[in-house]
Amino acid sequence: MITIESIATGLSGEPGFVAVGAPRLRSLVGDALLADWPAFARSWDHLAVDEYMADGGRFRRRRYGRFRAALAGVTREPHGPHFQSVDYNPLNGGIDRWFEPVTDAIAAHPITTRLLELCTAVFTAASGSDAATAGWRIEMHQFRIEPAPLRPGKPTPEGMHRDGVDWVFVGLIERTGVAGGVTGIGDAAGRSLGSFTLSEPLDAVFLDDHRVRHGVTPIEILDPGRPAHRDVLVLTYRKA
Repeated sequence: MITIESIATGLSGEPGFVAVGAPRLRSLVGDALLADWPAFARSWDHLAVDEYMADGGRFRRRRYGRFRAALAGVTREPHGPHFQSVDYNPLNGGIDRWFEPVTDAIAAHPITTRLLELCTAVFTAASGSDAATAGWRIEMHQFRIEPAPLRPGKPTPEGMHRDGVDWVFVGLIERTGVAGGVTGIGDAAGRSLGSFTLSEPLDAVFLDDHRVRHGVTPIEILDPGRPAHRDVLVLTYRKA
């Protein structure tokens, strides 16, 4: 049986990440909330093209939101830019990137709320913080990667990387009509710590961003006549 405590315990030990299969994560989210999964997942059909790709790529769509977690719960913060230093994102870092905001409906959706609360509990426990006083700044990213014929889509165009935060959650929303997309985890020295493919909705991985790097191999279209994309939700946590 998977629990918040078992994920936190695994995350605070070696090797610094915990992959959780969809059935186990669904049990933590709850069947009642997941009854509205189709509507939640359809919001990924309405993301805006990422206009900040320094390599000129047009394969990524996204929305972005900011939250804060404290004793009173998780609340949404005013919209603002996403910033990463070039140390963490040599391709697109060093500038403020203003993405379209996560819609109010998805920011307040019960599945979003549950995932934010779940990750807050996991990361608070994994960091050894007091749940009564821990505060977190959270960034939420909705990503869709769309390959084209003869043009793979790159889930992590910056390559193997750290995000420059404390903790990271990556959960698959949908994967259809594509090959590739293997998630790799490595340590600071470049040694591989494992690899796996997020293939089923709510397959997920929890990461200690201080200790491990992560990346995903490009995806390619299986059938040019059919839809092809990979949708993920990324939540990053930084101590407030």
